[in-house]
Amino acid sequence: MKSISSERTLNFVCEKDYNIMISSLFGRKKITEEKLANIFVNSMLQAVDNSFGDVVESICNDPEFKARPTIAKDDSDKFLMILVVGNFSYLTRYFSNTEEMVLKGKITQKFATVFGLSYDEMNTIFKEYTDFLYRVNHPSKNIIYGMSKALFYKYKLGQYQDEYFAQLDAPNPLFLKRMDSIMLNYIWNWSTFLDKYKFTPVEAI
Repeated sequence: MKSISSERTLNFVCEKDYNIMISSLFGRKKITEEKLANIFVNSMLQAVDNSFGDVVESICNDPEFKARPTIAKDDSDKFLMILVVGNFSYLTRYFSNTEEMVLKGKITQKFATVFGLSYDEMNTIFKEYTDFLYRVNHPSKNIIYGMSKALFYKYKLGQYQDEYFAQLDAPNPLFLKRMDSIMLNYIWNWSTFLDKYKFTPVEAI
């Protein structure tokens, strides 16, 4: 099994420079919220399915833990939720308020279908994870840092640290730094994606 490292990345959008140049010359392809949501959801599911075992190994072998953490390699739902809401936090940088609402709504509906939930149930879960991420990250506004801290608390990793950090119930900064480098691999490269595609939502709010 390969280990996750800063050298190994999960590029959801990998484009050659000449492809970006050509697309800028002849215009970007239009993409609707339906298609974009499909790409996003499928990419997230595939990325987690293919790599969560590696993430678990990286966590369990982290030298900052005095005891080996216990994380089942099929217990990936919490990790997936953290990745999704973390990526949601970046949407406002690339889309208008209306576009963001339409896209998030479509993504939420598709994840609801995957998990056999209603839209409202899935939306509530995303909201709870978003609130949790911002709460454990306060006062920092670094999204990646917040995702790493959310993972630390959702998987109850504090109990495996040395006595000092275990009593604080706070993550060791060295562990968080390594976790940040892993989380970065799961952030969508919207800038590159939107160089090739023009988001043209069909639905109106």
